[in-house]
Amino acid sequence: MSFDKRPEDPATAEKLVLPLARTSIPYTTLSVRYRWYLTYLLGYLCLASSLTANIYFPLITLLAAHYLTSVQSINLTITLYILIQGIAPSIFSPLSNSFCRRPVYIFSFAIYTAASIGLAFSGDSYIALLLLRALQSMGGSAPLSLAYAVVADYARHSERVRFLGPMMTATNVGPSIGPVIRGGAILATGDPRWAFWSLVIFGGSALTLITFTMRETNRSIVGNGAVHPLGIWRTRSDILMAKHVSQNKDVTQDEPHPRDDAQTQQRGNPTEKDVEKVARPALAETGEDANHGHDINHGKTGRGVLTVPNPFKCLRILLYKDAFTVLYLAASPYASWYTITTSIPMIYGVEYGYNDLIIGCCYLAGGTGILAGGFIAGHLMDWNYKHAAKEAGLLIDQVAGDDIRSFPIERARSRGSYTIISVSALGFIGYGWAIQRHVHPAVPLVLQVYLGCKSTVIHQVYSALLVDIFPDSPGTAGASNNICRCVVSAVAVAVLKPVVDAIGRSWFFTLIGLLDGFGSVVAIYVLRRWGPIWREERLSRELSR
Repeated sequence: MSFDKRPEDPATAEKLVLPLARTSIPYTTLSVRYRWYLTYLLGYLCLASSLTANIYFPLITLLAAHYLTSVQSINLTITLYILIQGIAPSIFSPLSNSFCRRPVYIFSFAIYTAASIGLAFSGDSYIALLLLRALQSMGGSAPLSLAYAVVADYARHSERVRFLGPMMTATNVGPSIGPVIRGGAILATGDPRWAFWSLVIFGGSALTLITFTMRETNRSIVGNGAVHPLGIWRTRSDILMAKHVSQNKDVTQDEPHPRDDAQTQQRGNPTEKDVEKVARPALAETGEDANHGHDINHGKTGRGVLTVPNPFKCLRILLYKDAFTVLYLAASPYASWYTITTSIPMIYGVEYGYNDLIIGCCYLAGGTGILAGGFIAGHLMDWNYKHAAKEAGLLIDQVAGDDIRSFPIERARSRGSYTIISVSALGFIGYGWAIQRHVHPAVPLVLQVYLGCKSTVIHQVYSALLVDIFPDSPGTAGASNNICRCVVSAVAVAVLKPVVDAIGRSWFFTLIGLLDGFGSVVAIYVLRRWGPIWREERLSRELSR
């Protein structure tokens, strides 16, 4: 469906839309209040990724001493964690498309909580640490990739950024509170395993919230939410709602309201052609879908089907030229920031001589930037979307459904990226040389604020773009994003210590800044120049099959 031009007579448009709007089905039946609750619940669940990683980073030297091994061996557990974090969603995401979101969330957090309990009781076995950390990564990796799919279930393109911003901001609390929790636990007990007990508490609370409050949203199973889920796909509230509907089914009948009939007669009877001409803007504004509203719930059973997931669907997305460019732009800032968070214990612990609690507090600088980046990304995407629509002479409320083939989405999402990335390259270079020169710690801490903010903004912007260009498979697209960013981050962490030992921190972060900056600038130019063409070619091939 293409975008319509602005109607010349708004009054006429309002007149003509009402009869059709009355017969259309809304995009989602979830209330606004519940959608916002679900948004923040998703943010809390996504802490499984950021909190679990960032509570671990400051423990590197202590874990090496506790498990009687080297720092490089502990870094190996981080590399394995990142790799599993990238691979596991390629299994969970396809499973969520067929078996549904809610059961996959329950299963993944059951694994996560069990692994956290095992780590808390692991003793001093390095093999147990390695294997349980991998299992913990498997359980904690699904929420982030599935969150984009859940948001796509209940939010349209034009309003999606309103929900993604707060969700990702809640997610980004992890880098701030994780190290502080770890610092407090170590200071109070002297045992690094108490950090794992905090993850047990988090996993248990998340599992409880999912079980009792998270409704199924997969549109292929419950439609727009009007189809009642069955069995394990429904929550306690769904059961109570079903009983309430059953008791009151004779009362709630769809009868025409006398005042509605009077208003309809007063407004006149427009032709079907006139209604279709101007209906889409109002339908989009109210969340109704003119094309799909009448059959979105047709054939939906409320039950998922357990199938063998195909992880290669996620890898296939990497082969599309437009998707590969977007994936690089989402992965590069994430991996660059990972090199900073991984090196903080060595920088502030060894070179500046700070204790564990102060090292944990040093993460607050970057965490503050990440929190700010979450807010900025949402507002920036919203403003850029409106600006791009205005330049094209389009009404944003005319985005009906998930088809944005006529909208310059690549230009909308990438506006301002050149400036942000160019400045961040200088920030990485300055960060490396500030550490090398042992300047006042306020300098690298301030730079961490900016670099954390920049990495969050760029990563969220292009993660959202990836979902935009794959509207029919957001879960698979999110899993591909996970694979790409985690593989690149794993490589960055694996080479961190050897390269720093060889060339020093100053030249290492200079190299990171140049690679991230130059590579991203080239990728943005390619995306803006050829991205829409590649996207149209890909969609045309898919439609011709």
